[in-house]
Amino acid sequence: MLKLGIPVIGVEDVPRAVEFWTTALGLVESEEARSETWRTLCHADGSGRALGLLRSSSPAEPHPRLHLDLFAATAEEQRAEMSRLTGLGARVVDWDLYPPDPDFVVLADPDGNIFCVVDLSHAPSGPTPS
Repeated sequence: MLKLGIPVIGVEDVPRAVEFWTTALGLVESEEARSETWRTLCHADGSGRALGLLRSSSPAEPHPRLHLDLFAATAEEQRAEMSRLTGLGARVVDWDLYPPDPDFVVLADPDGNIFCVVDLSHAPSGPTPS
């Protein structure tokens, strides 16, 4: 029986992507299957794999069908995380598909891969329980 593995992000510069995503999400680089074209990033608490990074020569998609959502508990936390992430090399994207009163902000990692920072206190489903 199959089970879902980990999301994999295509990147141009593997070491740069490792630095960005480990710092952004508090992950650690694993030696598992490590190569010039692949890195496995794991949760720092040892609870398992979190993200794969694969060197890719294809460009990042401007409107990807699949992307990462990063959760912030409040609007204040969302703003702080956006500031922190842009300080690490992400950039805010001029997104043309925002709905009215969005609960998310679209950013791109240093390789141009789109991801969102979602304010869960403003999300359509409301705050998540602690």
